Amino acid sequence: MLYKDNGRRIVLALKHGDRLDLARPAAFWMQKAARPMLKPNMLVIPVPLHWFRLFRRRYNQAALLSSAVAKLTSLESCPDGLIRRRSTGSQEGRNRDARFANLRDAFTVPERHRKLVDQREVLLVDDVMTSGATFAAATEALFAAGAASVSVLSLARVAKDA
Repeated sequence: MLYKDNGRRIVLALKHGDRLDLARPAAFWMQKAARPMLKPNMLVIPVPLHWFRLFRRRYNQAALLSSAVAKLTSLESCPDGLIRRRSTGSQEGRNRDARFANLRDAFTVPERHRKLVDQREVLLVDDVMTSGATFAAATEALFAAGAASVSVLSLARVAKDA
């Protein structure tokens, strides 16, 4: 969905409003949209939060969505398949180039999951896609760990008005 009006309200309620009950219906919409790119044996991994942000927020909305998508599609889920190596702060207010620069080398696949990711097709899940910088940086880390392919899925997409 577009990240505006009701779409924005839904995402913000899930992300900041403790409306964890929205993850399941949102994942239902997401898995329907993702059907053409889903493959047997695909591994579902969420975009991670930095540990400090996770501590403050108490949950990762992308992990809730990815877990629910994996369950609905009977795919394997790896909620900690990626880690955010450093705090990247908010991307809000940054232009496209600054967003990509801020996330360069921010993610890695932990050593304990490298064999799980190696030669696997991965479905990378997040709540919102704006510039694509987060997905790009996370995808680079997955490819560096040997992923065969990476498809991305988000609940909402920011689109510029034409």
